[in-house]
Amino acid sequence: MSHTAHIPSHRKPRQRASKTALRAGVAGGVLSTIAVAGAAGPAQAEPVTQTIEMPTITAGLSTTVAASAQATQQVALDLETQADEDAAAATAAKTAKKAKAEAVRKAEAKKKAEAAAKAKAEAAERASRTAERTTLSASSGSSSPSYSSNATGSAASVIAFAQSQVGDAYVSGGTGPNSWDCSGLVQAAFRTVGVDLPRVSQSQSTAGTQVSLDNLQPGDILYWGSAGSAYHVGIYVGGGQFVGAQNSSTGVVQKSLDYDPPSGAVRVL
Repeated sequence: MSHTAHIPSHRKPRQRASKTALRAGVAGGVLSTIAVAGAAGPAQAEPVTQTIEMPTITAGLSTTVAASAQATQQVALDLETQADEDAAAATAAKTAKKAKAEAVRKAEAKKKAEAAAKAKAEAAERASRTAERTTLSASSGSSSPSYSSNATGSAASVIAFAQSQVGDAYVSGGTGPNSWDCSGLVQAAFRTVGVDLPRVSQSQSTAGTQVSLDNLQPGDILYWGSAGSAYHVGIYVGGGQFVGAQNSSTGVVQKSLDYDPPSGAVRVL
């Protein structure tokens, strides 16, 4: 036995003959196939090598996005502008409303002041008239010239009622039966003949046809002051005399027109 028999050999193990033949056959077949393909190659169509470019959408997309962003920004600006305009309009409306209310308040205050001034002036004039009547009454006595009216019909009834109240007290707002103010007496006298006059002297001074003081008839309504704003009224009884509820000092009296000349007269009957 050799001294190297126990050392493994570094040679590759021998392959069996069958495996070697099989590999050779396979290789030969492959080479044959390549040879056939090479021979048939020139007769076939050349492969398509044209490059197809796909459309690029990146540029269009960025443009669309930019336009959309710009439109959104414009909408936001429009909304902000509209909000500012609405706020300004609301402020202006509020200011105008406040100014109008202030103007109305001032107008009403002015109107009240004018009415108060007018009433004060009328009261002063009435007080002056009252003082004058009182002085005349004290100097001439309380007796009135006696006169029996020759009026007929409705005028006679009005005069008779007024004369029957001579001596009654004067009370502001009085409408009888034993105390009167000037317009209350005149209204009650005409009511006896079915004539319904307004309650106050201002309205009574325009209740009929205006007549001249030179053309008076018994039953005419006399007034002091301006027509429509008279502060005193009485009834003409004829003979240059009238009956009226003058003031708290004299009460209801019958006096000559010279005692307190009236400003005008209206005829109702």
